[in-house]
Amino acid sequence: MKNTMKEKIARGEPALGVSLMFPCPQLVEMLAYAGFDWVLIDCEHGSIDLADVEVMAMAADASGIATVGRPRSDSTADIQSILDRGVQGVQVPHVNTREDAERVVSAVKFGPGAHRGLAGGTRPAQWGLGIKATDFVSDANEASLVCVQIEHSEAVANIDDILRVEGIDVFFIGPSDLSQSMGYPGDTNAQPVAEAIETTLARIRNAGHTPGMPATSATVAKVAGSGCKYIYTHLPQLLGAGATSFIEAGRGGKPG
Repeated sequence: MKNTMKEKIARGEPALGVSLMFPCPQLVEMLAYAGFDWVLIDCEHGSIDLADVEVMAMAADASGIATVGRPRSDSTADIQSILDRGVQGVQVPHVNTREDAERVVSAVKFGPGAHRGLAGGTRPAQWGLGIKATDFVSDANEASLVCVQIEHSEAVANIDDILRVEGIDVFFIGPSDLSQSMGYPGDTNAQPVAEAIETTLARIRNAGHTPGMPATSATVAKVAGSGCKYIYTHLPQLLGAGATSFIEAGRGGKPG
């Protein structure tokens, strides 16, 4: 149950991924062979259901790429359901308070009290075949990656409290939702939004934690230079950049 992506981040190296919003295990394989470190299986905004998550996680395991699932919500039930399909981590949306963050960690990690429900017959537990339940629990707790999304003005105001929660590997800033929360829908470059992002990044770094952000081909170097180690782009942006380059080259530098 080794999580190479989590290990890479722990070494201080950037882990580069791609967000997929529709079910396609073949694309998971392609991204692995193209050299990406991980895929984000997005159940919040996309058309992916739980059965799709399981098949895409199988493709990822077979091709050697890490998987992070974004649940439909920050509810314990939604978090646990995608973990039980076999993803290696979760990126949980709308985490605004310390209590939210603590609940997320409890939904991911096994332990006494109100923690993740333990089911021995699931795919990550090898269907209960060939592994002791105690070994599965310890392996899962060590390998699972926890990422919380900081994407509301409330979360920015509470960032210091959220950063004190143990068990979180990545604090991900979501610029789009943050711009909307701050009254500038879609304008992530608006001065108040840009300042909030920079301030929050600095607080995450200064606390000794790992920040994450989305990027495009044009911005990925800047995002990595800001200290982010958990970085992904969206598949349409990746295809768009490649398509533009191909079409311009084929038309002698003239865009379509």
